[in-house]
This record gives sequence, C-alpha cells and structure tokens, in this order.
Amino acid sequence: MQKYKFLSVFLSLSVSLYNFSAIPTLSGIMVNLTWKNIILPGMIIGSKLIYCENTLSTNTFASGLLKNDPVTEGTIIHTNFQLAGRGQKGNRWESEEGKNLLFSIVLFPTIVSPQDQFIISMFISLGICDFLKIFITGCKIKWPNDIYAGDDKIAGILIENSITGESISNSIVGIGININQVKFPEDIPNPVSLKMLSGKDHDLDYCLKQIAICLDKRYKQLLAGNRTEIRTAYISSLFRLNEWCNFITGSGPLCGKIISVARSGCLQIEDEWKNIHEFQFKEVEFME
Repeated sequence: MQKYKFLSVFLSLSVSLYNFSAIPTLSGIMVNLTWKNIILPGMIIGSKLIYCENTLSTNTFASGLLKNDPVTEGTIIHTNFQLAGRGQKGNRWESEEGKNLLFSIVLFPTIVSPQDQFIISMFISLGICDFLKIFITGCKIKWPNDIYAGDDKIAGILIENSITGESISNSIVGIGININQVKFPEDIPNPVSLKMLSGKDHDLDYCLKQIAICLDKRYKQLLAGNRTEIRTAYISSLFRLNEWCNFITGSGPLCGKIISVARSGCLQIEDEWKNIHEFQFKEVEFME
C-alpha cells in the first residue's frame, strides 16, 4: 500500500508539473502522461484531457489525482490499455489495446444529494446513448447503466461517488465503449462494438471528442435543474421497458415487466397481478 501511495503522489506531481516523460507503473509498464488542449471552449466535461498510454485503471488514476492534486472539473483521463480495468459487480473490464474508448471523468456535482445520486448514472447513460446514436440505432440502457445495442453490450459504466455531508463532493465516472474491437474473450457473454455493427473502423480521437460533447450537454442539463427531463429520457430508454420478461430475484423467479425506476435508483417491475416490486442493484437479473 505504501508503494502505491507513493506512486499516486508521484504520478500526480508529474502531471501537474507538465512532465511528459515516461513513468513506471507498479507492474513495470511505462506510462506516458500528456496534457492535451480543451476539446471545445466552454465545455465542462472535456475541459482538460490527460492521456496515459497504459495504466492500471483510469478510475484508480483519477482517484490518485484527487487525493494529491487540484483537478479541474470535467478532466478526462483516457488510455489505450488498462492493466486492471474495473467494471460493475467487481468484474474486470476487458479491452484490446488501442481498439476502444477507455476513460474516466472527474466531476464535482455538489448540487446532488446522496439520496439523488442515481441521477448521475442517468445523465451519463443518456450521454453515451446520444453519442452512439451518431453511428447506430437501437441503443438502450440495461438497468442500471450498461449500454446495449440490440441484445448485445457495447458500453459499461463504473461510477464512484464520494459523499461529504449532504452532497456528492466528487464523482469519478469510468466509461468503456467498444469501438473497433471485433474479437472478445469467450467468457464475455454478449459483447459488440461499433465496428462489428457498422463494418468499418472509427477514429478514436474523433469518438472521444463526440462523446465528451454529448456528456457535457447532459451534465449541463443536470446543472440547469432539468432532472425531470433526464429522468423521463432515461426511463424511456430502458432495455425491455414494458416487455413481459422472466427475472431471477432473491426470493425466486418473477414474471413481470419493467415500468420505471425510483428516485433512489431502484428498478420497478410490475407482475401479472399489478403488484409493483422494487429492486436494488444486484437484487434482480434477467433470466436468460
């Protein structure tokens, strides 16, 4: 742990001092840190870019920056490869080097209370869908925040919020989007990428710029107080909304349909007898 703590400080100082030299990570892989210019004037998300050729995890990197260095809100840390990419439920996020978008965003959404923190997941999910709709149709949000194209997963999100008192002091939003990868490990059940759907390669720098623009618009929607609009758009974009499905729950199988999401982020499913069941994350899954 001491070695990692020292590394976090060293990485943070190296960035803040604009030191572009290669820096060794814990695993001995060289990490090239580079500041880039803002994507567009007036943007919050994308106000600064930090590029790491490879790193353990962009969320872990962002966390180290927050602990040891002032960070501009909206800073994006992106990489070609994660040695220990993290996904939901403690899963690893697997990605072929140089093929996909792998990045984290640092936000300070202090207007959001802990009780309302799921609104962050909502606007991020919508922003990713907005981006994907530039290229493809049929994007849906599989609750709580996996992004699907048809019946296949094209993007995932890992949000780590820090709570201070009655507000979210900072939020690290990790995003992985499959762009140009066409071969995936066999133990990943249903992956898909933009290239698989479109039949062509996509420029990653262009994609990063477009996703930043889409996420920035959605974040400004939140800052302007348009939570009802965000919530309505999120619910209408849910995967298998109002479709009769079989689910697995802690109390056994359930036949029902997704009808909404509560303010707390709980999924609401109506059964055949019009009873409404609420489930927290990890309490319910689709029966395949």
